Amino acid sequence: MNNWQYHLRNTLKDATSSNDFFQTQAFKDTTFSIKIPLEFAKLIDKNNPNDPLLRQILPPTKKFNTVTRSNVSGFSTEPLMDGKFSPVAGLIHKYPNRVLLIASQVCAIHCQYCFRQNFDYARHNALSNWSAIKDYIHAHATIDEVILSGGDPLSLSDEKLQILISKIAQIPHIKTLRIHTRSAVATPSRITQQLINILNNTHLSIVLVLHINHANEMSVAFARTIKKLNNLTLLNQSVLLKGVNDTLQALTDLSLGLFALGILPYYLHLLDKVDGAEHFLLSDERAVMLHRQLKKNLSGYLVPKLVRDENNEFKTWL
Repeated sequence: MNNWQYHLRNTLKDATSSNDFFQTQAFKDTTFSIKIPLEFAKLIDKNNPNDPLLRQILPPTKKFNTVTRSNVSGFSTEPLMDGKFSPVAGLIHKYPNRVLLIASQVCAIHCQYCFRQNFDYARHNALSNWSAIKDYIHAHATIDEVILSGGDPLSLSDEKLQILISKIAQIPHIKTLRIHTRSAVATPSRITQQLINILNNTHLSIVLVLHINHANEMSVAFARTIKKLNNLTLLNQSVLLKGVNDTLQALTDLSLGLFALGILPYYLHLLDKVDGAEHFLLSDERAVMLHRQLKKNLSGYLVPKLVRDENNEFKTWL
């Protein structure tokens, strides 16, 4: 059945079902719940315990001392301190010309390095708090871009997305709408014809920022659906993850695979230091070395910027 809501409901949501599916005992239930859509799970090699897709959704087994996290390695429950930059519930304003809206608290997939796994979604909801958000954006004419994030904005129904996009489009000084999503690759069935029509029928410039970390995530189904989005800008941002994509070959294959589908590599993020993701961390030195090798290996337009989000600015390595 090619129905994204069916796929959203039929996911692996606990250690028992995940262990049964992957024929392993590696999954353990933790405070950050397991959630793996079958469309994504079927891409994983069950015979490879180090499969790069598996590592992203496998809960950590090693326990880390709290003092070590906070005092030595800098890990915390809220590494980006989004709440500090939220003048209105559901809206985050870090940079003068753009605001980020928490469009949904739901994701199609739970990645174990997610920096918002402890976020207070109950208080931050753009749709239910739209009146205050609209007033805030109207009062700040320097804002010309709205970013939809979450959770994942594509976890909303097409109908709710259309309502939200229409509301944003009515604000005169908003020119660009950027949508950040992992759903498009984790559940390719989410790219419905209705969604394509919505994105094609607005005067706003639409930028779709995908979140793909490894070339193996780009399935045949994903390639088929993403090629239907030919009237907007397609970018990708990845997170540099130890044991997932921390080799020159993996990063090269990712950039080439993205470009073949009309997607430009945009950002390569250093890990946001959220508790529980310590095992994904690479040193800055290793990251910079890999990035330099990538620049030698590929044309400039295929090399994503190496960045770290430092709350109110991006640190970029050239």
